Amino acid sequence: HLLPSSQIYPIHLPRETRTRRALLICNIEFEHLSRRDGAEVDVEGMTKLLEGLGYVVDVHRDLTSQEMAVVMKDFANRKEHCTSDSTFLVFMSHGVRAGLCGTKSRGETTDILSLDTIYEKFNNKRCHALLGKPKVVIIQSCRGDKVGSVMVSDSDHPAVPAPSWAHTIPAALEDDAIFEVHLESDFATLHSSTPDTVSWRSPVTGSLFIQRLIEQFRHHACNSHLRELFRKVQYSFGKFPRQLPTQERTTMLRKFYLFPGH
Repeated sequence: HLLPSSQIYPIHLPRETRTRRALLICNIEFEHLSRRDGAEVDVEGMTKLLEGLGYVVDVHRDLTSQEMAVVMKDFANRKEHCTSDSTFLVFMSHGVRAGLCGTKSRGETTDILSLDTIYEKFNNKRCHALLGKPKVVIIQSCRGDKVGSVMVSDSDHPAVPAPSWAHTIPAALEDDAIFEVHLESDFATLHSSTPDTVSWRSPVTGSLFIQRLIEQFRHHACNSHLRELFRKVQYSFGKFPRQLPTQERTTMLRKFYLFPGH
């Protein structure tokens, strides 16, 4: 049965005029932590996947936590989001329970980008151009050093319906035009592992999570909505007890089809 269109994120613009942008930050070389061998394979694979989905990908490598925050802020301010319907935010690094390691990190407490920062930079207060539009967050990192049960590990040893105003940045609003929206909405996040556990990466073929994510999106993005794609990625780890990707902080109120009307 067909879903009522109000339950699906609108894709208003034809492909020719749509300006989908994606952000990919990957830290490979660190001052104090091990090199993330194989990560370049992940960057190439994700870039190719996102380009295939119609996104122009801004790729940044080897940033401190502060540099990551600046890059996110600049990306959130890109005018292309006004004529886009969604974005992908992809982060790959060493990680700890509290967040992602910058290139100067020495472990748990130094040069860590808190995951909260991602949501703050792209929430409805800070990023008007993406108001009411899907913001897909993909995070490849460890979140501690416990083994969900190891190859190489990456540890350190949603919204109001999108009415017409969602696609323009509001100028000075008249009193009668003021509306309230959720501070944070329309996010969907897939993390490579559960809290406190490691994520596995092969120096040759890249991260298991990114490999499987690319595979599932290639086969099913044409007809499955985003959270179903996430579930398929999780399901693909069913026979790999050491790691389980996790959907988190998801505030999508509708279904997001990358290719609606397939």
